[in-house]
Amino acid sequence: MRFVIGMMKHETNTFSPVPTPLASSKQEADIFEPQAQAFQGTNTALAAFIDLARKEGAEIVTPVAASAWPSGPVDADAYRAISEAICRAVAKGCDALFLDLHGAMVSQETDDGEGTLLQRIRRIAPNLPIAVALDLHANITEEMVANCTAIAGYQTYPHVDMYETGKKAGQIIIEALHRKASPAMAWMSCPMIPHTLRMGTSEPPMSNLVAAARAEERNALAVSVFGGFPLADISQAGLSVVAVTDGDRDRAEQICRTMSREAWRLRKEFIYRGEPLLQSVNRAARTKEGPVLLIDHADNCASGGTQDTMAVVAEVIRQGLDNVAVGSIRDPEAVAAMIKAGVGNKITLPLGGKMDMPSIGRKGEPLELTGRVRVISDGRFVPRGPMLTGVAQDMGRTVVLDAGPLEFVVSEKNHEPFDLGIFRSVGIEPTAKRYLLLKSRIHYRAGFLPIAKTIVECNGVGVTGSDYTQFKFIKLRRPIFPLEQNTEF
Repeated sequence: MRFVIGMMKHETNTFSPVPTPLASSKQEADIFEPQAQAFQGTNTALAAFIDLARKEGAEIVTPVAASAWPSGPVDADAYRAISEAICRAVAKGCDALFLDLHGAMVSQETDDGEGTLLQRIRRIAPNLPIAVALDLHANITEEMVANCTAIAGYQTYPHVDMYETGKKAGQIIIEALHRKASPAMAWMSCPMIPHTLRMGTSEPPMSNLVAAARAEERNALAVSVFGGFPLADISQAGLSVVAVTDGDRDRAEQICRTMSREAWRLRKEFIYRGEPLLQSVNRAARTKEGPVLLIDHADNCASGGTQDTMAVVAEVIRQGLDNVAVGSIRDPEAVAAMIKAGVGNKITLPLGGKMDMPSIGRKGEPLELTGRVRVISDGRFVPRGPMLTGVAQDMGRTVVLDAGPLEFVVSEKNHEPFDLGIFRSVGIEPTAKRYLLLKSRIHYRAGFLPIAKTIVECNGVGVTGSDYTQFKFIKLRRPIFPLEQNTEF
């Protein structure tokens, strides 16, 4: 047998000013015709697909493995190049297709990156068995469901079950190929856009839905609840459920109805209510024991943030917090200036605030700081924690600026602080710090929760904030909860 296995992953924040060219998915040589062994032993759906294919003794074709941190709409050229690579491989003939996708990709030419790709593949190969692994934050569309054989989504946030999800979706296709299963799939969408900070799967309300999905899977091949990605201004953004059964479409539809009704019942619990920034930082200042995690969630690069807003940093400085490590600020200009200054030398420079955010009416506001350059690094490390285990990371050239009470990790590229390696790779021991200021929402829990004494969510500035009133939704279907409280379902 010949299996085509590909990756095309991007969570698109349509309000983000951060561009998404092809280069954002690593080097072009790593994207097209990637080496399968590079993913061996990693916690990814792609690795699971490859393992399943090897177990079957199939020929493996990997035309593309493209993944970029969330940002603005994907450049049209990048989307075409990636999707065409997959389609070309399928057109040459194969027995099955395994796709590691995100489910919330918006490009400059389509609002439904995954659905458009799957439609195109279906035209090429109408009867091809297709397995799709999706992120928990996928915005599911009719086009996605109608043009593949089986969908399974992550059921953890932080996402630590990527491999298991790929294995689940892929195994359904293997069983279908051996005529041991006849997948039947259904889906249902709820008119609600939950707040991302209420989608953590370790506590209610999301934990309730995940538990219900796992219970339903006792009599189904796969049941996935998708919280959706609310910062994509597209028609179908929001929470949905997908069920795959063995030949029983009615049962799949019933599971979707039951799960959707439960999600709707819990809708008010999916609203995040923050507190003023001054109050949050003051609460952190009164905390006796560290590390205290200061979560700058409005500027989270794993949701499309610029990763360079300085409002939380400024308030931390104003209130006199000491022994703070900040990870990380994306500022290529500052990195270049500090490299030029050299290790051990003192420098005064404007840090952060380099990108304007027109979608929320904010200009970039740099913060002038004086500090000493402590470390210059290539910004590469391999996560040892439970998320993306073994997948090589690249922050670009990275510098540590020691500004006295605060030490800054400053990088050329966006990078979510989900692993302790973001500090340890540049010589900062996070457990020795009183405070860790992280530009994250939930993924920090994968690596940092085990060392944290206290967590303080800080409502700063950025395009990943939880105040939906600051975003102008144009394409989103309406009415939808909580934008319209009287929405019916």
